[in-house]
Amino acid sequence: MSRLSTFLIFSLLLTGIAYAQTEDVEFFEAKIRPLLAEHCYSCHSAKAEKLQAGLYLDRRDAIVKGGESGPAVVPGKPAESLLIKAVRYQEYEMPPDGKLPDAEIGLLTKWVELGAPWPNAEPSAAVSRETGYDWDYFRNEHWSFVPVKKPGQPIVQQMTWPRNEIDAFVLARLESKQLVPNPPAPAQLLARRIYLDLLGIPPTPAQVADFVAAAEMDRQGATTQLVNELLESPHYGQRWGRHWLDVARFSDGYGGFLDNDVNTQAWRYRDWVVAAFNDDMPYNEFIKLQIAGDLIGPREQAVATGFFSLGPTYRSDGGDPDSVAQAMSETLDDRMDTMSRGFLGLTAACARCHDHKFDPIPQQDYYSLAGIFNNTQSRDTPLVPDDVVKAYDDHQQSINELTKGIGDLQNAVKQQNREATDDEAKRLAEMRTKLDELKKTAPPKYEFVHALADTGSQDMPIALRGNLRKPGDVAPRRFLRILAGDAPQHFSQGSGRVELAEAIASDDNPLTARVLVNRVWQHHFGNALVRSPSNFGTLGEKPTHPLLLDWLAATFVESDWSIKQLHRRIMTSATYQMSSDYSEVSFAADGDNRMIWRMNPRRMDVETWRDSLLFITGELDQTPGGPSIENIQASSRRTLYAKVSRNGDQFASDEFLRLFDFPLMRATVANRPNSIVPQQFLFAMNSTFMVDRAKVLAKSLQSESESDESRIRSAYLRLYGREPTGDERQLALDYLRQPDTGTSNDDLSRWTQYAQVLLSSNEFMYVR
Repeated sequence: MSRLSTFLIFSLLLTGIAYAQTEDVEFFEAKIRPLLAEHCYSCHSAKAEKLQAGLYLDRRDAIVKGGESGPAVVPGKPAESLLIKAVRYQEYEMPPDGKLPDAEIGLLTKWVELGAPWPNAEPSAAVSRETGYDWDYFRNEHWSFVPVKKPGQPIVQQMTWPRNEIDAFVLARLESKQLVPNPPAPAQLLARRIYLDLLGIPPTPAQVADFVAAAEMDRQGATTQLVNELLESPHYGQRWGRHWLDVARFSDGYGGFLDNDVNTQAWRYRDWVVAAFNDDMPYNEFIKLQIAGDLIGPREQAVATGFFSLGPTYRSDGGDPDSVAQAMSETLDDRMDTMSRGFLGLTAACARCHDHKFDPIPQQDYYSLAGIFNNTQSRDTPLVPDDVVKAYDDHQQSINELTKGIGDLQNAVKQQNREATDDEAKRLAEMRTKLDELKKTAPPKYEFVHALADTGSQDMPIALRGNLRKPGDVAPRRFLRILAGDAPQHFSQGSGRVELAEAIASDDNPLTARVLVNRVWQHHFGNALVRSPSNFGTLGEKPTHPLLLDWLAATFVESDWSIKQLHRRIMTSATYQMSSDYSEVSFAADGDNRMIWRMNPRRMDVETWRDSLLFITGELDQTPGGPSIENIQASSRRTLYAKVSRNGDQFASDEFLRLFDFPLMRATVANRPNSIVPQQFLFAMNSTFMVDRAKVLAKSLQSESESDESRIRSAYLRLYGREPTGDERQLALDYLRQPDTGTSNDDLSRWTQYAQVLLSSNEFMYVR
């Protein structure tokens, strides 16, 4: 195995472990700690009036140690854990006042299966259980809450390397560790990288050749020109809109944890996001419309609130007040979690049942924001003026009334068991004629979207221990105090969404721009500057290049929040244009590439891989927009348009997408998992989809030339953007010159089998 292969596997494993640890801790904070606080802490915590059975459930070490009956949890083994047996009412019966709902038992079981993850850190010195939060510390010391100030460009020794300011910050960090940046990537490799990054499909051989020729004359000019050209492509929005849909946890369902109902209009939000990226909508406006588009924009901008309205809307199976309250609480928590992690990089949902243990978010602040969404409702909203809606509805009502009148008259005649009189027959004929005229002149059905709408303007009380049935003090609707100051403005305009939108999208908000530039950096480099993209709090990672992060954030705001301008700065830097080659010296000093001494080689996500396969074979349907497709494997459209569900198996597309790490959209997605499992390679070897692509590619190559050597060269240029080496050419010729060995079942020719191998290769699947 090559060093590159070894490193890739090692890096992916480390990435997967880090991802799992972060997600597991967030799962604990969002789901398990609130559950324990609600049902267990009154008897089994340091705050219990009388500790029961000698068992503490507010510390992991105490849970594992257990109480009078032994260990409460055996990490990784729920069947052997007394806690799980107790909540299942298999041994003891806890809580004693009634068995937990199956969903909550399932959450506890999953937590134990994960190894009972618990935050490693105790609350920092800035968070005191006795005195509350040290607000001055967080506002002046914690890197993410400190106001963004544009730093000056650092001085570097290798002054000929930087292409722009980004490079100076990266090089200064490398030089501080006596490291050097990798040399530039070969031009043909860089062209492929740029196309895949911006469009999600590879370049044609002619496009690679054009870039290589231009780069020989002026590499920097050629790179700038290509980036600008691709940013104007409609396929740019399809690629980068997909990244945002992960943040928005987009699916094609109406809501509920498993999305049992299909939302036939969900695709309209997806297409709005794509259009917003293509139009380079300023990011601050992009935020505002997704929070309050129905209130501040033209009527059609209501579609933008799909960011919230297309999320899970929990419903109670029964009508009892506790179930209804629980469903409402879960829906509010989804809105809060998606808003705070997506826009602000904060885990505000951890304050649902108690003050946040690590970050300066009191429980009152949680309900100050939750109160905004408590005054909203998801509903189908027409995209046309009210008078158009009324005209259509009135016309439809006339048709319905006339249809009913005809039916009533016919039934009356039938009940009298006779033929219609002349007057009746004449009346029926007149009514039918009028009905036909009405149907011919009926206006077209107006379009509508599933959007958010205001329902009130009331503050809501704090839910004690997260239980809406146990109200506490009223929390005024306002912004987070850590960001708005000690006396935030009380939101009073309707639900408060307009004021919330302004607060989040403010130039002075220290989080919003940092979070976005970090996400964009992540998708260009594989790793973000802050490797916990949705957690900029105490438990999140610190930035690898804090000055660079702030320079990017400040410049982003100065550039009117233009994401396309941010792309230009990043992609025209020498840092972005570095090769991904292995360096023994640099790897020994920085194996995780935190100092960015090279470009990170990374595997394509499933959308890019599938779209690239179809593009290479000439089959990709690049038609933009429209309703989602239930079985994307039977279609030639871009994978963006696959219909997806939150339960992972509702649509035919789900199984294929999940096989290649497409996440379940039950919550906002910061990083996609990156697995290497045998099923993926079995799919490449045996699936009808891959065999069909190989047949089309083989046929296309064979139609181009009579020479196998020419066909081999063409295949490498199409798939990899490079010429085959001598060994690769000879190996292919030796294989192709052997007799065909196709079976009666598939009759695969040598060329088809060879094409399938090329399409299934790691080189095709990786961006370097």
